[in-house]
Amino acid sequence: MARGFDLAHAEKLDDGVGLGHAFGFVFGRIMNGHTVPLVPVIINTLYPPNQPTAQRCWELGSAVREAILSWPGEARVAVVGSGGLSHFLVDEEIDRRFLQALRDRDVEAICALPNQRLQSGTGEIRSWIAAAAAAWDLRLDFTEYQACYRSPAGSGMGMGFAVWK
Repeated sequence: MARGFDLAHAEKLDDGVGLGHAFGFVFGRIMNGHTVPLVPVIINTLYPPNQPTAQRCWELGSAVREAILSWPGEARVAVVGSGGLSHFLVDEEIDRRFLQALRDRDVEAICALPNQRLQSGTGEIRSWIAAAAAAWDLRLDFTEYQACYRSPAGSGMGMGFAVWK
């Protein structure tokens, strides 16, 4: 909060209340039933009018990185940004522009991604931005992109994968 973020906090969720499908993949596939301390950071990637800008997502991820680095003692921390790139209509140009900015370590280009292109499901790129900022001290080891078209009209989703080590 000292970095200018208004945060909500919950010790637990009521029965029947979930975290959303982005976290479901992490729990079901990555964690595979293992229980570890978890701090979910949820960003409004979808619903106007208060979606954060790319710049603001970068600032949030940077604040998360600073919080991790300031933690006393030894701890292994995994940062997971879950979500697709372009959604519903594949936008290979914005997907590739973003991934290239990651590879080039071009923070200015990442923060300049236009909000009007980060609408609907494509707004999940915001989660990627925050995760990238949180992992920025690490080396980007792997990126992959696949445009997954569902129809000749261009419907589908841009699927991206990245690993920092």
